[in-house]
Amino acid sequence: MFKWLNGELQNILDKDPAANNKLQVFLLYPSIHAVIHHKISHFLYKKKIIFLARLISQISRFFTGIEIHPGAQIEKHLFMDHGMGIVIGETSIIGENVTIYHGVTLGGVSLDKGKRHPTIGNNVIIGAGAKVLGNITIGDNSKIGANSVILKDIPKDSVAVGVPGKIITKSSSDS
Repeated sequence: MFKWLNGELQNILDKDPAANNKLQVFLLYPSIHAVIHHKISHFLYKKKIIFLARLISQISRFFTGIEIHPGAQIEKHLFMDHGMGIVIGETSIIGENVTIYHGVTLGGVSLDKGKRHPTIGNNVIIGAGAKVLGNITIGDNSKIGANSVILKDIPKDSVAVGVPGKIITKSSSDS
């Protein structure tokens, strides 16, 4: 657990030029608090202790401004810069080394049961205010521009911007 926490703190230090040291990050950054609370609530959610899992996630939301459903699957090194207003839905899957800026929603577009939230690949950056909606996939190493609304899959190594989101650049190896 301490090895994991040390890795998460180092990730934030590496990504945020305003971060001075691990103690400051641990005590003052809502991103790390939200991730720690999510790990606890996700564990309880998988054990079918739903009420307690949801209670922890709601308390975390109150203190951090970041709402992560306990059912969401999050890999290591998620950094939520500033964090306020981030919403991550129940069936979201977030890969490794993802950066999400404030005001981002990983949401659903239907009330149906089952997978209805996005899957985010590894090394993805999602700009402030972006909305990534539905059972779609954002490929590895992609970037989503600020305030974009993404409703369709984005291939790996792409940059998508706009409303609705359109791919503006893509790796030549994918052409």
